[in-house]
Amino acid sequence: MRRSEGRILTTHAGSLPRPPALVSMFADRVQGRAVDAGAMAAAIEDATAWVLPKQLAAGIDIPNNGEQPRDAFFLYVRHRMSGFAGLGSRQPPGDVARYPGFQAMRQQLQANQTAVTNFDVPKVVDEVRYLDPAFVETECGDFRRILGSVAPDHEEAFITAPSPGIIAAAVPNEYYDSEARYLDALAAALQIEYEAIVAHGFILQLDCPDLALERHITYTNRPVSEFIAFVERVIGAINRSLVNIPRDKVRLHVCWGNYEGPHDLDVPLADILPAILQADVGAIVLPFANPRHAHEYKIFENGPLADDQLLVAGVIDTTTNYVEHPEVVADRIERVAQALGDPARVLAGTDCGFDTSAGMGKVAEDVVWAKLAALSEGAKLASERLFK
Repeated sequence: MRRSEGRILTTHAGSLPRPPALVSMFADRVQGRAVDAGAMAAAIEDATAWVLPKQLAAGIDIPNNGEQPRDAFFLYVRHRMSGFAGLGSRQPPGDVARYPGFQAMRQQLQANQTAVTNFDVPKVVDEVRYLDPAFVETECGDFRRILGSVAPDHEEAFITAPSPGIIAAAVPNEYYDSEARYLDALAAALQIEYEAIVAHGFILQLDCPDLALERHITYTNRPVSEFIAFVERVIGAINRSLVNIPRDKVRLHVCWGNYEGPHDLDVPLADILPAILQADVGAIVLPFANPRHAHEYKIFENGPLADDQLLVAGVIDTTTNYVEHPEVVADRIERVAQALGDPARVLAGTDCGFDTSAGMGKVAEDVVWAKLAALSEGAKLASERLFK
C-alpha cells in the first residue's frame, strides 16, 4: 500500500456517479423487470471506461472502478450469492425517525427517483454461498484491462467489498439458527471476493458502515456495550476472511451513514475505535469533513494506530454540493497529519462514496469531479507545507 512519501496522495471511498441508463437497468433488475444481460454488461463496460479517466483527470492517485458493476455497495451480493429472496424495507436510522418533519421531506425528495436503495432489502431464506467466482473475476479482470489501457503505468488502484457485518445487520436472517452462523457464512462467501481482488493486484477496501452506523439503527435502544460486542464479532469474522491476505493490501472504511441528516445519535469514534483497530488491516478510512465528525481526528494524537498503519482521512463531504475550497481541504489534511505525527502515513480521501446505491447520490455528477479536483488541489497545498 502506497504511503504519502514526499506528497499527500489522494483517493476516495469508492462509489461514483453511474450513467442514467445504467441506473435504470439496475433499478429494473431489483424490481424484477426484465433486463437484457448483454446490454447491461456493455453498459457496465462503458461506464467503467468513462469513470476511470474522470478520476485521473481530477488528480486522484489511487482510483477504482467507481463501483459501476454494482447496483449498491453491499446489496449487489444478492446477484452473486445464494440464499437471498424477496424485497422488504429496513428500519430508518434513529436520528431520522426522531425528526418527523425531516423524514417526510426526505421521503418526498426520493419518491419519484429512479434508483436502487440500501433500505429496500431482501431476506436470507437459504444457505449463503458464493455462486460462481466468475462474478468477481470478471469485475477485477475488466477493471485491470481498462486500467492498463487508460493508464498502463499507474501504480495502485483499489476495489471495494462489503463487511459481512453490514449484510448481517441489514438483511434479515430467516435461515441460520444464530447470528454467529450467519456471520460465518457471509464471511466465507465474501472471502472469495476479498482474495480475488488482491490476487488481481488491487488494494482491497472493506466497506464497514456497520461498525458505526448500526449503533443508531439496529442498536438504537440498546446499551452501547452490546453494540461494541457486535463490532468485535464482525471484526473477528473479517479477520478470519483475511487470513490469506497481507494486511498492507487491505484498508477498512468506517462511517456513520452516507446521508444528509441530523446524525445526532452517532456513536463517538472514541467508543468504537479500540474494537475497530483489532482488524488486521493496513489502513483505516474515516470521515473528518462532515459537521458531526470533523473534530474526531484529535483522537489520533494519542497514537492508537499501529506503526505500520495508514490513515485515509475524509476531507471532502459527499452529501453536499458545496465544492470545498482547496485551502479548507489543505487545513483539514494538515490537522490530521499533525495529530498523527507523520504526514507520510496520511492519505486524503472523501468521507464516503458519492453514489453508494445506484441513483441515490445527492451530489450532481459534474460537482463530484469538481470536489475531487478540489481534493487534489488541497492535497498539493498541504504537501507544500508538510514536506518542506
